[in-house]
Amino acid sequence: MAYPIVRQRRLRDNPVLREMIGETDLSANDLIYPIFVVSGLSVKRPIDSLPGQYHLSPDQAAALAVDFSRAGGRALMLFGLPDNKDEIGASGADPLGPVQLAIKAIKKAAPELCVITDVCLCEYTSHGHCGLISGLTVLNDPSLEHLAKQALSHVQSGADMVAPSDMMDGRVGAIRKLLDENGFEHIPIMAYSAKYASAFYGPFRDAAASAPAFGDRRGYQMDPKNRREALTEVALDIEEGADIVMVKPAGPYLDVLREVRNFTAKPLAAYQVSGEYYMLKCAAAAGGLDFKRAAWESLIGIKRAGADLILTYLAPEALVWLRGKSFKILRSK
Repeated sequence: MAYPIVRQRRLRDNPVLREMIGETDLSANDLIYPIFVVSGLSVKRPIDSLPGQYHLSPDQAAALAVDFSRAGGRALMLFGLPDNKDEIGASGADPLGPVQLAIKAIKKAAPELCVITDVCLCEYTSHGHCGLISGLTVLNDPSLEHLAKQALSHVQSGADMVAPSDMMDGRVGAIRKLLDENGFEHIPIMAYSAKYASAFYGPFRDAAASAPAFGDRRGYQMDPKNRREALTEVALDIEEGADIVMVKPAGPYLDVLREVRNFTAKPLAAYQVSGEYYMLKCAAAAGGLDFKRAAWESLIGIKRAGADLILTYLAPEALVWLRGKSFKILRSK
């Protein structure tokens, strides 16, 4: 059955047939679009470290949501930049905070969208760490109450799902317990289960003003050298009540993504992080690659590795490629 009987190219020559037998496909249902919300009114401020992305006030986030939904988008992930920060990140649970107000504005303007919120303390603490601190030590257990309160405030504002990204041990269980005690047992949790201490977060930390004031996050985020440990993290989060698990970053950790896919039947998300997006944008701007083809290939690679859901700043552009519609809200004034 060798050549010339077996000719693999027969199924590649016809473009229609090639698409019909493709093993992996991407759809609007796969994409979650992360956005950054700030206080104020009519704020649409470009983010230098994330070309094409903006800081948006709640009203502008709602306008984007309408546009995103009309183009076929299904879900947004909200990150907040508060006006005030303190040692314990109390503003993260403020019912009048930018995330909480944006949730309400988006659900009113585009109720059909799934609104997911990132739950973490790093954007809200004066020291920039994902948990409470004592001296130079990031405390685990005392942080859980504050993370759970933040998640509850998001859900009380109308969030459809919460996504804890802090990597504190036990935070999924703490959030699940508090949500259930307050009648929100139906709200799912998407856990950042295997979140690595990655250099690819740089542009995000600039966009979210969340860089740590001292040290780094290697004491609680995963070591990039480890793959098997990811399965332990995933198993623990599922045991504590996670409904969806995540690997972050996506592109540099496709092997981990495949391991997790083989390990659990739970829905699996992957986060194509800011550094991955920035590299594609910069390489294309320098003429080094075809942006559309390279971006699409990166998303297909994540899907092929096993992701059911992809969090990506490419979501608006991917929807344009999928559906041929544009986004007015994302055009610069």
